[in-house]
Amino acid sequence: MKALQKIQSCFVPLPMENIDTDQIIPARFLKATTRDGFGKNLFRDWRYENNDEAKPKADFALNNSIYGGEILVAGKNFGCGSSREHAAWALQDYGFNAVISSFFADIFKNNALNNGVLPVTVSEPFLQKIFEQGNEATLSIDVEKQTITIDATGEQEPFELNPYKKTCLLNGYDDIDFLLSRRAAITTFEKESA
Repeated sequence: MKALQKIQSCFVPLPMENIDTDQIIPARFLKATTRDGFGKNLFRDWRYENNDEAKPKADFALNNSIYGGEILVAGKNFGCGSSREHAAWALQDYGFNAVISSFFADIFKNNALNNGVLPVTVSEPFLQKIFEQGNEATLSIDVEKQTITIDATGEQEPFELNPYKKTCLLNGYDDIDFLLSRRAAITTFEKESA
């Protein structure tokens, strides 16, 4: 995985609540066993008329060229629905390194963290302040300090992050990489315990 220490980026606003994993990546695209290629089908049914790539819906944020960046900002209860790791894969493959919402479904949150996508939970008032920013506004996320800042105003809010997952994100570790990083300590423990 790619290490995430700081993200400063414009964002794509998606001010809708209860976005479920089938909307993030429809079930018909779950046949692949590798993480590659899911980004092109991110929010597929919302992005195109009749599932036709030649007919993008102009009013959908991902189809609007004024929006872009590494951060998706969504309404409350993002990632609800079925347990679908592919949702995190699709977000990452599209180019999002972080998703901001006022609430995440637990399974989605864990899947995102396991795949190097940072879910940042903010208060509802702070989320609304983000949505009020213009299309060129940037946000800064500091993983080490666990803060998110609206750059234009300087307003900042802390966010919670599991210490283990924080270590993994900062170093670009998945669970196996983390264990391998502790190889010397494990070997020492085994020798001392024998």
